[in-house]
This record gives sequence, C-alpha cells and structure tokens, in this order.
Amino acid sequence: MPKQSVVVKLGTWRGIQGSLLLLGFLCILILVATFSKFYSFRSLLIVDTSCNREIYTHQSQTRTPIQAKETLEIVIQKMQREIEELQRNSSLLNYNSFLEDILGDIQSVRESFPDIQEINETDHYLQSKQQSYDNPEDHFLIEEIRKYVKMKPNRLGKQNFMGANGTFTSIGHGCFAMKKELEEYMEYDVGEICNDDWKLAQKLMVHGCDPLPRRRCFSIAPKLYSRPFPINESLWKLPDDRNVRWSHYRCKNFACLANNSTRKGFFKCANCFDLEHHEFPRWIRRENPDPRSNLSEDFLAREVIDLKPGEIRIGLDFSIGTGTFAARMREFNVTIVTATINFGAPFSEMIALRGLVPLYLTINQRLPFFDNTLDLIHTTRFLDGWIDFVLLDFILYDWDRVLRPGGLLWIDSFFCDKEDLNDYLESFKMLRYKKHKWVVVPKLDKDDSEVFFSALLEKPPRPFR
Repeated sequence: MPKQSVVVKLGTWRGIQGSLLLLGFLCILILVATFSKFYSFRSLLIVDTSCNREIYTHQSQTRTPIQAKETLEIVIQKMQREIEELQRNSSLLNYNSFLEDILGDIQSVRESFPDIQEINETDHYLQSKQQSYDNPEDHFLIEEIRKYVKMKPNRLGKQNFMGANGTFTSIGHGCFAMKKELEEYMEYDVGEICNDDWKLAQKLMVHGCDPLPRRRCFSIAPKLYSRPFPINESLWKLPDDRNVRWSHYRCKNFACLANNSTRKGFFKCANCFDLEHHEFPRWIRRENPDPRSNLSEDFLAREVIDLKPGEIRIGLDFSIGTGTFAARMREFNVTIVTATINFGAPFSEMIALRGLVPLYLTINQRLPFFDNTLDLIHTTRFLDGWIDFVLLDFILYDWDRVLRPGGLLWIDSFFCDKEDLNDYLESFKMLRYKKHKWVVVPKLDKDDSEVFFSALLEKPPRPFR
C-alpha cells in the first residue's frame, strides 16, 4: 500500500508538471502570435505611401491594436487565476515563481502599449478614426505641408536669441482630422497666385485646424482696388464695393448687405451693415427697455467710460459685427481691436475699410495678447445660449488672463433660455469680479421663454505669488 501511494503521488506530480509547462508554452505562443501581427508589420508600414496604407488597413482589419490589447488582458487574467491556485499548494512554489516571471514580462509589454481607445464614428471631423504617426510630417502627402510642419534647425547649430535650437511651426490638432481639406488648401505652386479658397481656410479654422499653416503663394486681391476713404469719412460710410472679393458671398455689394429686405446668407448681425439707421445709434441711445421694469440690456458708452475716468485706453471686442463698437469707442479716444470671422459676409474687410483693426480669430484659439494688458473686453450676441459650459469657462479664464487688474469685462446682451440662465450666471460669478452693473430682462420677441443678461464687471487685484 505505501508503494502504491508513492506511485500515485508521483503520477499526480508529473501530471501537474506537464500541465504547467503546457500552459506556459501556450502563453508564450499567444504572446508571440499577438505581437507578430501588430508590431513587426506596423514598423514596416510607417512609410507614407498609398500602397502601404492599404496594406496596413487590411492588417488592422484582421487584428487591431485594441484587439491585441484585449488578448493580452485575457492571458493575464488566466495566469493570475492559475497562480492563485498554485499558491494554495506549497509543494509547487517553483512553478508559481516561473509563472509569475512570465506574467511580469507580459504585463510590462502591455504597459508599453500606447493608450488606445475606441472611437465612435460620427459626422464630426475630430471624431473620425485616424492612423497615428510619430512625426507630424509623416501624416501628409503634399510636400508643402510636410515641409511646413517639420522642425527647422538653426543654421549655425546654436540656440537663437529666443533660446531655441530650431523653429517649430505649429498647426491646430484638428488639421490631422481634416487631412483631405488641408492638403487641398496646401496644394499650390510656390511663388504663384493662391487659389481663391479663403472659405476653405475658414472651414478648417472653425473645425479646429487653427492655426493654419503659412503658405508660399500670393493671396488674391480685388482687381480694381480703390483708395479707401479718409478716417473722418470712413467710420460711418459704406466702403467702395471694388475693395472686396465677392465670389463666395450671396450679396455682391454693400448696398445689398445694408438692405433689410434682401436675403444675405447669414442671420447673426443681420442689420449691422446698415450704418445709418441701425448702427449709428448704438451705445449712445437705449433701445426698447422692458416695459415692466423700465430696465434695458443696453449700457451707454459714456456710462462705462465714466466708471474709470482716463483708465480705459485699449481693449478687445469679441463679437459678430462690422466694427461699430470700435468706431463708437474711438470717439472716446479708446482703441479697440475687433475679433471676427467672415460668416456669410465680408466682416473683416468692412472693419478694415472703416479704418479700424480686425482680428481674424475663431473661438477655438487662445487670445494673442500677453497677460494683464487690456483695459476692456466687450462681447455682444456671440457667446450666447448655444455655448457649452466647459468651453465658456475656458474662454472666460482666458479673458481674465489678458485683462489687467481693474480692467472691465462688458457682457452685452447675452441671451439664453430662461431655464439655463442660472447655470450661465454661475459661470460669470465664478470670476469673482466686482459688479458695477448686472441686469436680466426678458427677450421680448420670444414670449418670455428667453432672457437677456448684461453686466459690467471689474477684475479685482490679485496678490502675486
């Protein structure tokens, strides 16, 4: 009987030993098969050619990086369960250590994977599936964009006066999701006339390809550009039609834009080209006060200037408009830069032809001003109830960055649904600015379902660290 017991134990031992060795061998095979299908081929396919991209696409359909990572997770879980079983049997500690070594190797390989996430396919450019590249220039086929995004080392091999060893020309992250459109924009003959594609450029900017790359071609100008009017005339006079390229607009002249009965191709600021009747009274006369409270969302320019006599000198207007706010503040010796883009009409050209400064800027971009430099920021009927709360926070903090201590933030006729009002007001309150004016009135054309909010806020001094 004792001899039979020993034989049984030896048979059990050999069976367990064989199972462990077989399991370890299978794990190694799975590991090798997984990475041979992912890493070995991928390193050979990084060359940016259409043929190679098709091969890589076919390989990714058989085993994607996400599937490879999932396979590793399954192997790790199975080995962890086996190790827990072996730890209960003290006679098999050597094989337990063997499996733990293999598990450690597999986990270290898993950690070397890049962060891989599933991306849902939608119609938006930034949410489409894209191939990743180590160098930005490898993403594109057009030579001009490849040359632009590549780092340019200094010729002398030393740091320049800015403390950099080279120049890093940047593009917006949305450019990689709009590869086709960007390559179309960058396909031109160097030194020749650019395509008439400002509308394509604006589309790229609005969808996150901002900043756009520079180009080495000459922009198209109006064929018969005439001398602009002198500044004492240009502020309140429609410019010469010949000074604008009208090819991408529904209206083909300023008279069409100023006519309230025409269809203009845009709805924001529909009357702002009517300088005589609609624009000239703005900020010097209140319009349509609330009949119940006799309050108005309109503040007068003189009231604002008098709050800080002699201190309001320079500022920014972030609105949809033709520069009327800047023209009005110029009468009080205040210089205003107007940020806008051309939504259906030549807003930028109109501002410049009035003798004012347009800043061609989307809402996606950080303001190109240094910290604590502006006396005033004004916005009207642009950041309204359509805007996401998180995006509004980023914008307000950026405005706070460039506004100097004691500077004024003028929220002019912000409108939203009544049910969203408190949430938006909390976004403005979090700045903890001093309230000079704070008005909420009903929007009369919306049956009391929408409201206007206007405020005049002063940035407080904050201690330096």
